[in-house]
Amino acid sequence: MTKLKKILCPIDFSPCSTYALNYAIDLSMKDQASLYLVYVIETHINNVGDVVKQIDLSLEDQQTDNLKIRLINLIPDKIREKVYVDTFIVKGIPFVEIIKAAKDKQVDLIIMGTHGRTGLKHILIGSVAERVIQKAPCPVLSIRLPEQLFSMP
Repeated sequence: MTKLKKILCPIDFSPCSTYALNYAIDLSMKDQASLYLVYVIETHINNVGDVVKQIDLSLEDQQTDNLKIRLINLIPDKIREKVYVDTFIVKGIPFVEIIKAAKDKQVDLIIMGTHGRTGLKHILIGSVAERVIQKAPCPVLSIRLPEQLFSMP
């Protein structure tokens, strides 16, 4: 099996993404791989005629700091002592920003949760994981929350 050096794990603080983080932590510990956690503040792009106008992508320092603290607190101290963990916050379209982060950090693997939407919800909302899998520059491990955990509050 390939030795992993860098793993990217997108986090949206849902039970599904934090469950996927367990896999990312285990694999990073196994190979002593760097672990990158990314949180994407979702923005939308408005089409105005032929011109695409994008919402301001500047981040407030306080908001970024708070989110970074929340991300780093997902990783136990004993894990942070053993593997390199980096966190970053970006604004944009989630699947685009995740792919961009994977390219920028030159990761070997993306590990992310999938919400398992089906039917009309999947058609209307789409799947970030599905789009990442289609366009990622590296392998993607998508983790679905086990059924027994779906009913958790």
